[in-house]
Amino acid sequence: MEMVAVTAGEAPRRTRGSRPQRGGVSAKSLGVPYIVRNIPTYDILSEENLLRIETIADRILAEVGIEFRDDPVSLEHWKRAGAKLDGLRVTFEPGMLKEIVRSAPRQFTQHARNPARSVEIGGNNVVFSPAYGSPFVTDLDNGRRYGTIEDFRNLIKLAQSSPWLHHSGGTICEPVDVPVNKRHLDMVYSHIKYSDRAFMGSITAEDRAEDSIEMARILFGHDFVDANCVILGNVNVNSPLVWDGTMTKSLRAYARANQAAVIVPFILGGAMGPVTNAGAIAQSYAETLAGCALTQLERKGAPVIFGNFLSSMSLRSGSPTFGTPEPAIGSMVIGQLARRLGLPLRCAGNFSNSKLPDAQAMQEGVMSMLSAVHCGANFILHSAGFVDGLLAMSYEKFVMDTDFCGALHSYLAGVVVDDNSLAMDAFLQVGPGSHFLGCDHTMRNYQTAFWDSALSDNEPFEKWTEEGGTDMAVRANRNWKKTLAEYEAPPLDVAIDDALTDYVSRRKNGMADAWY
Repeated sequence: MEMVAVTAGEAPRRTRGSRPQRGGVSAKSLGVPYIVRNIPTYDILSEENLLRIETIADRILAEVGIEFRDDPVSLEHWKRAGAKLDGLRVTFEPGMLKEIVRSAPRQFTQHARNPARSVEIGGNNVVFSPAYGSPFVTDLDNGRRYGTIEDFRNLIKLAQSSPWLHHSGGTICEPVDVPVNKRHLDMVYSHIKYSDRAFMGSITAEDRAEDSIEMARILFGHDFVDANCVILGNVNVNSPLVWDGTMTKSLRAYARANQAAVIVPFILGGAMGPVTNAGAIAQSYAETLAGCALTQLERKGAPVIFGNFLSSMSLRSGSPTFGTPEPAIGSMVIGQLARRLGLPLRCAGNFSNSKLPDAQAMQEGVMSMLSAVHCGANFILHSAGFVDGLLAMSYEKFVMDTDFCGALHSYLAGVVVDDNSLAMDAFLQVGPGSHFLGCDHTMRNYQTAFWDSALSDNEPFEKWTEEGGTDMAVRANRNWKKTLAEYEAPPLDVAIDDALTDYVSRRKNGMADAWY
């Protein structure tokens, strides 16, 4: 099958769920498919200190090792590659894993069903994707509750509607009203149906990963998928220093199909790793490097993303903390290490422990999101919606965060220096003591000069009061409701839609419901 989209110059096809497009899609309506950063990364450690961290990581790998549980195939891969095995524990000679990952691409395209929305991952490119994995959702009207498939679809629609996100994401929330062993089918189908952006698949079991990939083959065609990346799988290390079979089997399923695994340890400082930043960074580097190398042993040249999720905890209570400064500055070092390996990076995101879309949520979110921007992250998962330590997705914070992502588009564009931006003609026209409001230069540039927030209130106090005196959370509540009311599904070829629904139906009918 061919990749399906309505593009400029192509006749609209018979579709469901949307009126035919007129004249194709415009760059303005889409936003940009991804950001090409025009500011440098922020490198904070010297060569000497980077080498010290890499040396400790090598010692962890050689002297302590990593356990690979419940996956004999992974152990066989390591044995053939020359690693040392002691039961389930694998140790690696210094430099071995670095050599293995040399075959992974430094940059790759993840294709979307609308080619205008395909993303480049790696290099100087930045891709914003929604938060991932929350069992709960929350909004100002109904409070905190378990997520449903309706919530899942709503959040996809909000992401699709934002010009500031670039990716549909994955498990935006857990739809707990669908059986555990079947919900991945509904989730992948919903990404395909309600968004035309790139998306992520399931990783909670090998057969669910394979289902996700097979649905991508129905959408794009088997040969296209074998030669191109069209789906990501986000796999987590069981820190400290354990890779369990559920994750390695899913990791290998994606790599085997030439699809990208995102390799991510989740290190809660003081629990799953040291309380000190340098030690946690060395541990995460070792764990991630082993997962990245395993993808190359499964299929040499398969795309892979070097991931990281550093976090801290309250040592008084034992509670996880998010959006704190230590993991944020640690992300800078992770960025330097990933660039030395030549691998695309997923790091940091818009993290918060706040239970509401309030000042705490945005303070913590900005701290962690700016660390993602400055560390050089290419794929930024958790860009929107994250509250309550990722236990909940907030509808209001989702649109507040996408608004902030819009600001980051301008921030990452840097400062343009050319004849127009230097504005000498404006100085000559205005002269001393006048103003620039009506000059020719201002009139030429006013529509694009500044990013314009959809949620911030910039009116005088009196007008703000007359219009209800609302805060941003209330304005965000109105915004997401209006967005959902106006949402239209992107066109999807009828034959592909039928093939997908048939596949989902057959897979669901072939197994009993399981709720664990």
